[in-house]
Amino acid sequence: MNAVLFALNAKYIHSSLAPWCLLAGVEKAKPENVTVLVREGTINENESDVLCRILACEPDAVCFSCYLWNIRETLRLAAAVKRQRPDAVIVLGGPEVSYNAAEVLRENPQVDYILSGEGETSVPMLLCAVAEGRDPVSCVPQIPGLCARTGDAILEREPCVLPDIPPSPYSERYLQTLNGRIAYLETSRGCPYSCAFCLSGRCGKPRFFPLEQAYRDIITLANSGAQTVKFIDRTFNANVHHADAILSFILEHYGREIPDGICFHFELAGDILRESTFALFEKAPAGAFQLEIGMQSFCEKTLAAVRRKTDSRVLQNNIRRLIAMGNMHVHIDLIAGLPYEDLAGFGESFNTGYALGAQMLQLGFLKLLHGAAMREEPQEYPCEFSPDPPYEVIRTPWITPQDLDVLRGAEDALERCYNSGRFRGTVEYVLRASGLAPFEFYCRFGAAAKAHGTAKIPLDEYTALLYDWCAALPGVDAALLRDALVCDRLTTNSSGRLPHCLHVADPMLGKVVRMLAADPETAPLPGVKRGVAILYGAKKAAFVDYTQKNPVTGRYLLHTRSIDNFYAE
Repeated sequence: MNAVLFALNAKYIHSSLAPWCLLAGVEKAKPENVTVLVREGTINENESDVLCRILACEPDAVCFSCYLWNIRETLRLAAAVKRQRPDAVIVLGGPEVSYNAAEVLRENPQVDYILSGEGETSVPMLLCAVAEGRDPVSCVPQIPGLCARTGDAILEREPCVLPDIPPSPYSERYLQTLNGRIAYLETSRGCPYSCAFCLSGRCGKPRFFPLEQAYRDIITLANSGAQTVKFIDRTFNANVHHADAILSFILEHYGREIPDGICFHFELAGDILRESTFALFEKAPAGAFQLEIGMQSFCEKTLAAVRRKTDSRVLQNNIRRLIAMGNMHVHIDLIAGLPYEDLAGFGESFNTGYALGAQMLQLGFLKLLHGAAMREEPQEYPCEFSPDPPYEVIRTPWITPQDLDVLRGAEDALERCYNSGRFRGTVEYVLRASGLAPFEFYCRFGAAAKAHGTAKIPLDEYTALLYDWCAALPGVDAALLRDALVCDRLTTNSSGRLPHCLHVADPMLGKVVRMLAADPETAPLPGVKRGVAILYGAKKAAFVDYTQKNPVTGRYLLHTRSIDNFYAE
């Protein structure tokens, strides 16, 4: 029997780990007469191309990994496989179908079985039963997590949580298909928290894999060609000894068995960080670590309502401390639409988070996930949300559709101006000069940009839009605003070219370029591209040599010299 383990990724750069985990489970179980292949695709590919890739394997069974971002495309693909191979068994698994199996089975006749929860044991058991012509529903012992139709009824079993450590998915075949994409590394499963908007707490208590296995996997993935290794442990520092041991191992081997330039990404609970962990982070080479810290809100009543146990003061102090180290990219996030947080309240959380100065502040929107308490307990969490994936919030007793529309504009502006890194200096100047709070700035500029239409706006046109809008604000000096935009564009765009809105026809510029080149202290290195501009507000010359980016900020180093020096020379 031929079986295909298949996953649709959101982008090519992502490499789904799920089918390889399932393959490792199959290879450990060694079911007779079962040949298993892993195939991947992306949601942006032509469906017929992806379908051909699956059908080329002549599958007798296809197991699909289902997530929030791929469920619609996956169900269409499963139906297409069924039309082409009516006898093929279609199996779904993953978080998007593990807590609503009956609904999926009722609405999708092309689906034969759903395996809820972890699948390293259930997938080989199901494939073995199918290969032997046995009814999977009647198997003894029962297949854990199996959901299926039984006559007019539907059998649902609880999601499987494995009692044992799963086998490693990092086979030679996996490494060959990775091909430089982001590699995902798992050293634990489960989560110690039970946040009402999240599924991680339903995946069992934390189970930590042996450290020796983690060490082997770190070295393997660091030498796979991937530039980023992302730990998918739900709360990496839930066990401080486990976390510190892994961080210590990476630091001890960085630059030797672990090549320079590899970046490791961790999801942390910021309020439970310990001094030993801070000490290790402080030793990290610049750019070696990325940290993602979920805050969701700074409103204590909101956090209590969603069962999020967080000491906000400790969290803020710890985030500031991490950012002050200057050697790590820190990503923090907020969720709009949570209980008891109206637009003004969310604005307070936003301003608090923004003031921390992280490299990324993600403004996300509440999604009512199947299996999450906020979806399953509507009396406690009154909320209207979209019936279609990603089930995004539409309104709550505290926030209106109009409020959410304002926030979507703010989110777009935040992504383009701050999180992209392209206009951070400009926004910093404008906030200081205008006196606007960050939330007010992003809401107002986001609304203006949305009215202009920015879905596919070129960067130069967006720069002009930002310049014109900010220049009209009280307190903003046009020359200093241009200075800030020039510095941002020079340090984030290696073309060295300024957009038309910032260009000034000035013969002095040529003199500045020649004088910089003639001065031994500022002469460019041979073959190195340089961007040069005059900052009229500051009365300085600015130049950037496009060599190595700062691995944390993603910006090139900006140099300035007083224009008076050039005249004096």
